[in-house]
Amino acid sequence: MIGLISATAAGAAARDRLAAAWPDRTRVYEGPVGDAVRAAFAECEQLVCFLATGAVVRLLAPLLGDKASDPGVVCVDEGGRFAVSLVGGHGGGANELAREVGGLLGAEPVVTTATDSAGVPGLDTLGFPFEGAVATVSRALLDGEPVALEAEVPWPLPPLPTAARGAYTIRLTDRAVEPGEREVLLRPPSLVVGVGASRGAGVEEVLGLIETSLRDAGLSAGSLAELATVDAKSDEPGIVAAAQRLGVPLVTYSAEELAAVEVPNPSEAPLSAVGTPSVAEAAALVRGGELLVPKRKSLRPDGQPAMATCAVVRRPGRGRLAVVGLGPGARDLLTPRAQAELRRASVLVGLDQYVDQIRDLLRPGTRILESGLGAEEERARTAVAEARRGHAVALIGSGDAGVYAMASPALAEASDDIDVVGVPGVTAALAAGAILGAPLGHDHVSISLSDLHTPWEVIERRVRAAAAADIVVTFYNPRSRGRDWQLPKALAILAEHREPTTPVGVVRNASRPDESSRLTTLAALDPATVDMMTVVTVGNTATRDIAGRMVTPRGYRWQEGSPEEAK
Repeated sequence: MIGLISATAAGAAARDRLAAAWPDRTRVYEGPVGDAVRAAFAECEQLVCFLATGAVVRLLAPLLGDKASDPGVVCVDEGGRFAVSLVGGHGGGANELAREVGGLLGAEPVVTTATDSAGVPGLDTLGFPFEGAVATVSRALLDGEPVALEAEVPWPLPPLPTAARGAYTIRLTDRAVEPGEREVLLRPPSLVVGVGASRGAGVEEVLGLIETSLRDAGLSAGSLAELATVDAKSDEPGIVAAAQRLGVPLVTYSAEELAAVEVPNPSEAPLSAVGTPSVAEAAALVRGGELLVPKRKSLRPDGQPAMATCAVVRRPGRGRLAVVGLGPGARDLLTPRAQAELRRASVLVGLDQYVDQIRDLLRPGTRILESGLGAEEERARTAVAEARRGHAVALIGSGDAGVYAMASPALAEASDDIDVVGVPGVTAALAAGAILGAPLGHDHVSISLSDLHTPWEVIERRVRAAAAADIVVTFYNPRSRGRDWQLPKALAILAEHREPTTPVGVVRNASRPDESSRLTTLAALDPATVDMMTVVTVGNTATRDIAGRMVTPRGYRWQEGSPEEAK
């Protein structure tokens, strides 16, 4: 919960805007400011104070305890110009909250945390449990000291400016080891414990077995990702309580799924009880991995038969491939989600000219694999291969990555052994349409006139179908030095079904500094003025030039003056 505190009418107005936008996340604290801050500090995970920073500092000073447990605090000035991350930037989430508040209120987020300012991910913000000298190693990263990354378990990480060797170390491990003086241990969620239990097994017996098994195998509970069992045990109190106390989810599988898993130690007992010859081992292995601890039984101090079994599996980290659309070129048309993925990726793959557009957004340590025109399939294969090695990869393309761009070749190469995320972008047709007016107000289609990958006979069939169906057409890749006849041919096909006065919009380099656009007609368009950086949009029979803007009505009745369609 986010506590909201204000002292003046101006602050209360901004406070109320935040409360209205986040009704389920916020609580307004009224009354004297000192009392409100103290109450919110004790009751909330985060605070937003619409007060002067000096006043907030004085009010917070006697309340501060430890940065690992103190709430994150953001301070917004009376004029609503700045949202300052004041306390708990990383641990309390104040840095991200400042950005959220700034985006909502139109305020500039102010983040002074050293790692954020330098573009280096905070080691305590990577989403992993951590141990060791975080401040010391973080300072070494910021100072450019050589910091070695030792990944004992392959796992996708954001970019870190690390070296092959160094006096400082970041170690990614699930082993139960103690960090060195200049070392940070990151605990990836790589361990899965499969659990079986007789009815009525107590939580102490289940939990004791799990903890003993991890300890004897030299494994860290900090890397425990989940407990897994059979569906029939989904409500077994001892198993449910053990998962809760360990702070991990309980995942269940059907007996049929578990029975299909080959295990080293099958048994008749679970087969007759729940329908599978293995629960603990099969539940741990059902999604693959390395069996580190075969099935073992609990030891009861009273000498009675064991009521719990467990097995431990290490699952390899799944690589992550984000296919990112950069938009048409303007920085403000690059989506926040795309920017976040660019900063998350440790490996960037893309066309060299697109890499140049966003190079300044990448974090230090990002490995860049760039190539020239005509290497689309090679880039797709490279991106998938890097993801399969366990990296967090961003594969970039202009516009929307799924429209005549990199998503298709990448997904054709990818299988279910990596995670794939699509990040939409503003595609050329939309960017050009916004410049021209509203040419895509009704049904429309995009057609690439490049026959490098598609036979012209197929392209021509599609153009004829769109012409006959009276659909607005946007032509991508309309004309190049080596392909100068396709656009005239396509326009001639459309002219068989549309008047010479049909509006045609031509936009070159949409949203870029040298953007140009013009509105002409089907008869007047000179194909020689068009190149590969141009998008050509041809209207349908209802499209009109209205005050110099290309407009396709939502429905034909609207054009005839129907008030219902004009709404």
